[in-house]
Amino acid sequence: MDDDVRAYWLALHRVPGVGSHTFEALVREFGTPREVFAQRARARQWLRGPGAATALATPDWAGVERDLAWLNHPQHHLITLGEAAYPSLLREISDPPPLLFVAGDPALLKQPQIAVVGARNPTGPGRDSALHFARFLADTGLTITSGLAAGVDAAAHQGALAARGATVAIMGTGPDDIYPKKNLTLAADIVAHGGAIVSEYPTGVGPHKENFPRRNRIIAGLSLGTLVVEAAQHSGSLITARLATEYGREVFALPGSIHNPLARGCHELIRQGAKLVETAQHILEELGPLARFSLSSTMSPALAPLAGAGDALADTLLDAIGFEPTPVDTVIVRCGLAPDVVLSRLMVLELHGLVAAVPGGCYTRVLTRVEP
Repeated sequence: MDDDVRAYWLALHRVPGVGSHTFEALVREFGTPREVFAQRARARQWLRGPGAATALATPDWAGVERDLAWLNHPQHHLITLGEAAYPSLLREISDPPPLLFVAGDPALLKQPQIAVVGARNPTGPGRDSALHFARFLADTGLTITSGLAAGVDAAAHQGALAARGATVAIMGTGPDDIYPKKNLTLAADIVAHGGAIVSEYPTGVGPHKENFPRRNRIIAGLSLGTLVVEAAQHSGSLITARLATEYGREVFALPGSIHNPLARGCHELIRQGAKLVETAQHILEELGPLARFSLSSTMSPALAPLAGAGDALADTLLDAIGFEPTPVDTVIVRCGLAPDVVLSRLMVLELHGLVAAVPGGCYTRVLTRVEP
């Protein structure tokens, strides 16, 4: 799509009152955004709100120039609703965004994705769970999708990056305004490591609070399922989960302590039918067939025992732990392995439900290992 054609898509996108439904109706009726402006007298009947008719007569070409300037970068892309590059799952929702501004790899938007969302001020264990689950799921080949917010969202992106996996961040601001600012480095890392930053808003749009609930429909719409880690009642994460349910996608929730206010949202979701998950494998069992990937062929070698392929190191760790609470230092001595290797593998085994962390810096076996 050349700049002249894109300019009219961008100009129509900037007309006040032209949301997803109106944009799609106008293009369907007139064929192209250019024709909408050419036949603006007839197009006015589709428009609502002050300034809409005037904006058709005098488009915001200065704003369009800023959009085009942003797009004039090899890693910046525009995807329109009618293009083959537009993600098919997102097209299925009731109000798909007509335009997507993408920094990074736009092909990721068509890959199997799992949304990981939760509180902006999670507990330490909640943040750790988001990171560990995202790291594990990214290692299996799923793309981790979240909202680049502080807390659980940031941890989910970081977990995917730690696994050298793919992650997509959906913003509630324009593509030129990373929010919150403390995640500027994280956003840069996502793009630098093959991920994508996505927004439906044009350049110059700041962090208006009404935009964030709307961006949640994109998070839910792109994903095969949504995992809620920690969430207070009436939180944005529950909006994402509700939308996922409306779109016919899976919803997963981590249970927590009844004394933790941030567990109440997850418990409410579970009461409403969300799948309670304690290990990442619970998610893979649900999403594996949907994503059309084989666990045994896509897992990293560290995860192979759970697919029945066998792993001598995993067996060694399990033998070193036994069924009694065993300090990590004791596991390291028994295995004769470097501490970072032991800690990394213990995390994998814990996510699979084969071991559990217990008070005092100990681990214990909880399941018999899968024999090859």
